[in-house]
Amino acid sequence: MLKLYNALTRKIEEFEPLIKGMVGLYTCGPTVYNYAHIGNLRTYVFEDLLKRILLYNLYNVKHVMNITDVGHLTSDADTGEDKIEEKALKEKKSAWEIAKFYEDAFKKDIKLLNILEPDIWCRATEHIKEQIELIKKLEERGYTYIIEGDGVYFDTSKFNDYGKLAKLKKANLRAGARVEIIPGKRNATDFALWKFSKEDSKRQMEWPSPWGIGFPGWHIECSAMSMKYLGETFDIHCGGIDHIPVHHTNEIAQAEASTGKKFVNYWIHGNFLIMKQGKMAKSEGNFLTLQNLLDKGYEPLAYRYFCLTAHYKSELIFSWENLDAANNAFKNLKNKIREIKSNLCGSARSIKVQEYKQQFVEAINNDLDVPKALTIFWKALKDEDMSNTEKYGLIIDFDKVFGLHLDQIKEEEIIINEALRKLIDEREKARQDKNWKKGDEIREKIKKLGFLVEDTNEGPKLRRFSQDSLI
Repeated sequence: MLKLYNALTRKIEEFEPLIKGMVGLYTCGPTVYNYAHIGNLRTYVFEDLLKRILLYNLYNVKHVMNITDVGHLTSDADTGEDKIEEKALKEKKSAWEIAKFYEDAFKKDIKLLNILEPDIWCRATEHIKEQIELIKKLEERGYTYIIEGDGVYFDTSKFNDYGKLAKLKKANLRAGARVEIIPGKRNATDFALWKFSKEDSKRQMEWPSPWGIGFPGWHIECSAMSMKYLGETFDIHCGGIDHIPVHHTNEIAQAEASTGKKFVNYWIHGNFLIMKQGKMAKSEGNFLTLQNLLDKGYEPLAYRYFCLTAHYKSELIFSWENLDAANNAFKNLKNKIREIKSNLCGSARSIKVQEYKQQFVEAINNDLDVPKALTIFWKALKDEDMSNTEKYGLIIDFDKVFGLHLDQIKEEEIIINEALRKLIDEREKARQDKNWKKGDEIREKIKKLGFLVEDTNEGPKLRRFSQDSLI
């Protein structure tokens, strides 16, 4: 039985979908005004692990992800410039060009990280009609008011359960404490549903509405699009923990106020990737992209492996030393798999295969304990009581969750340097002289260099040695 930590109830619960065998999953996508940083990408890796675990449990998953290509202002408090329009001005491009460029860059990143694409991509700009219709419903139900020259706002005082996800107490929130003061706002927590275009300037992205020309607020898109594709109530909504107090809290308010129904059954959030100077954030300028890692010689799946080493609810501390450790472990894993693949002997007869599978399933189904599952995986690969054929079967099976492309690992081309060639030649001479002791000594020297030498009809061959002691 799959168990998940539900941020709404603050406890681990048995997962029960609305429809047996089916899961509706919504994950908050990128705001496409800049490259995703590796902290953002950690969240998408966590969501991919959740999706893979649902699939491993034989659920049919309908996965929807939004692309925020309008409406996300430089302040979450409904003030400042639109992030995409601001970037367009700086780069002297159209807002549409900016959005397309960074959307493509994001999709390239998730492909490199072997993140499964959603079944439905939905752009905010392509769902203006749905967002306007949702605002009209809220207006009809008495949840909105207009601030002249600014926009249409949601009145949080009218929604009794406002803040239940973040456990906010409206009475304790002072104007300006969490958000900037906007003249005309009735409550500190009120938020924009529709922003009016300024009369003295024309925006690139703006649309007519019953309230005036403008553009949607940041929060309304996710409620409108998720309900369009998954229904007024659906199973799982994901994102980073930074979305809990504002974005997801506001999503719940506007969705449930419009329908009178529960919006989402399970809210699941990933924790931050932390650098030495604090949380990685584009606004602070202290962020790294996946391309930065590639430029330093790391392969993208080494970063995915790094993400697997910490539970999604725990902070993951980024340093080059920590990434190097994960990179070395991933290299050792690939070498171990090459070693196993080079000698697929034995039949699938050991009862240990089922024991490891059971341990693996128990770990991933216990609130996505992937780090424990990874430990179980390594233990299985080192188990001398199982054949290589059995081990390789587990590799293929477990990688359905890990997503490390372990089925695509090929024999590594080994470049033999002069020192290594000399040792091989010396060992061959010792074997011809039937000096077995010297031959074994040279074999150990070669092993210390990270290689195993095998004698074949075509002569000695080298393969990389998996140094498990480094893991």
